[in-house]
Amino acid sequence: MATLAPPAQPTKVDTEELYNISSWGSRYFEIDNKGQLTVSAGDLASIPIVQIIDDLKARGHALPFTLRFPQILEDRISRLNEAFVRAIEEAGYKNHYQGVYPIKVNQRRMVVETIAEFGAKYRTGLEAGSKAELALCLVQDTHPEALLCCNGFKDDDFIRLALWGRKLGKNVVITLEKYSELDRVLRVSGEMGIKPAIGFRFKLHARGSGQWESSGGDDAKFGLTASEMINASLRLKDMGMADALELIHCHIGSQITDIRRIKVAVREAAQAYVELRELGIPVKYLDIGGGLAVDYDGSKTSFYASANYGIQEYANTVVYTIQESCREWQVEDPIIVSESGRALTAHHSVFVLPIIDAVGPTRNPLELPVLPVDKETGQIHTLLKDMQDMLRDVNTKNYRETYNEAVGNKDTMHNLFDLGYLSLLERAHFEQLFNRLLLRVAKIVQDLDYLPDDFENLSKLLADKYIGNFSLFQTLPDHWAIKALFPIIPLHRLNEEPTRNATLVDISCDSDGKISKFIDLRDVKNTLPLHELRPSEPYYLGIFLTGAYQDVLANTHNLFGRVNEAHIRLTKDGYEVERFVNGSKARRVIENMGYEAPELHSWLEQDIREAALSEKEIQELLKLYDAELVGYTYLEQM
Repeated sequence: MATLAPPAQPTKVDTEELYNISSWGSRYFEIDNKGQLTVSAGDLASIPIVQIIDDLKARGHALPFTLRFPQILEDRISRLNEAFVRAIEEAGYKNHYQGVYPIKVNQRRMVVETIAEFGAKYRTGLEAGSKAELALCLVQDTHPEALLCCNGFKDDDFIRLALWGRKLGKNVVITLEKYSELDRVLRVSGEMGIKPAIGFRFKLHARGSGQWESSGGDDAKFGLTASEMINASLRLKDMGMADALELIHCHIGSQITDIRRIKVAVREAAQAYVELRELGIPVKYLDIGGGLAVDYDGSKTSFYASANYGIQEYANTVVYTIQESCREWQVEDPIIVSESGRALTAHHSVFVLPIIDAVGPTRNPLELPVLPVDKETGQIHTLLKDMQDMLRDVNTKNYRETYNEAVGNKDTMHNLFDLGYLSLLERAHFEQLFNRLLLRVAKIVQDLDYLPDDFENLSKLLADKYIGNFSLFQTLPDHWAIKALFPIIPLHRLNEEPTRNATLVDISCDSDGKISKFIDLRDVKNTLPLHELRPSEPYYLGIFLTGAYQDVLANTHNLFGRVNEAHIRLTKDGYEVERFVNGSKARRVIENMGYEAPELHSWLEQDIREAALSEKEIQELLKLYDAELVGYTYLEQM
């Protein structure tokens, strides 16, 4: 008797296409021959991420945790700066580029220090948007020529601290966000006897593209109008302080997906620069702000989670556009500055979460009691009989009609149950029949070249819910708030065919704590292909490109605090765990809400002393309570 050959295992190419790794991974993340996702940077060793996980677990560290790779940060800095070097050399541009990192994107110590120290050879500076951020920036070891840009609204103390920075030899520039700040800066600098370096944020008419389009244009939150900028410039000139105006700054938004919008904005900013030079203002720097996008879905389009350009095209566009304006007006080329944050930091961070369980309509159907029959007819309920017939007869010719009828029957079933004409047992049998029918239909439509609109919700109806040990509000606040997309894939078993389609749910007690939108090369998917869970075997997912904004926007909903994090330094031969930072203990997040741990202990002890508990039980409870206060806020014994 002939035997069927086992199903073919997916190749690396198949899996890379399924999760689009080669596009969004930017050569940092790849699949090895064992079906494990690896991490690398430049010519350093390629390390399976599950190897790092197992190592950290063996050291006693609990999941979930964030892995940070400083060499990826360094590589991002190099890629951006070298792209501008090439563009400048090719164009014959008569000045240089130097970047500024806006620390609001991620203020974590490892991130800021790595960018400041490694970026020193490129004169990479920092941007502070608050007094606290300025305090961090002032103590970083940056290049003497590196800019320290002070953006955002400012009070006297903010300005004083910035001026002290200049006194210490830092290249601090105070950027005026509104016209009235000029008087404040002049007054405080006069009181201190320190000449300021001033920047003007020019309110561009041009707008960006994507989700942050509204942050630019005429309605932008920050910036001076053309008349305000001319008036302020002439005031400085009349005071003999024209040389204090060193920088023109603009910003059209974050994650600009369309390179054409960047060109239009840079052209407008460059025109403002040359006009001020014509007024006799010796501006040195043209700061084009942020907006350099990250291709989260790998589609290389103007879709909101992508970008239709790369770093080199961005640099070329900026350099040539500025040069064109300067040559037209015969004005000296400015030092080009950009404030790229997302593009530098997104890739360096990987969030690792374990899947602790899975639930779903087609998983482990329970055995039900036999259906009761009508005493008069001797038949089961008509609605259930119809579903049995449809399940038996569905085929490639009638699947569409059958599916739509089944969906209609489900609505009817709910109405009958609500009115008491259908029992709970009958409802349970209907649900099982309905789910089995959907599975039959799904097998039919999976081979179709085109999926009819009727079946758009089919994958959602059949999807499992994979429960991850994480909080969406702490890990991916942008997904919760603005539906931002991030690559999410298994970290192992990538040489196996994923047989389940799932959404992800977290352990918070909030219905919004779920991920039901996933990247896709052509669109947005409602489900994520995953593998069947195996008993007593861990299953890990990685959420990628989380290094920008997610750390700093995270919140403690349900009092789930900051997760553990490991700084992994890759080497030629392997890796080192450079540092492990423990995540939030329950005590810390509780105290942030205004409570004191000793106070809580005292209150509990007072209550339990009044309860009918033995002394042994009292001590056991107090021991458990105190242990939980200093424990990890996530699930540990799963």
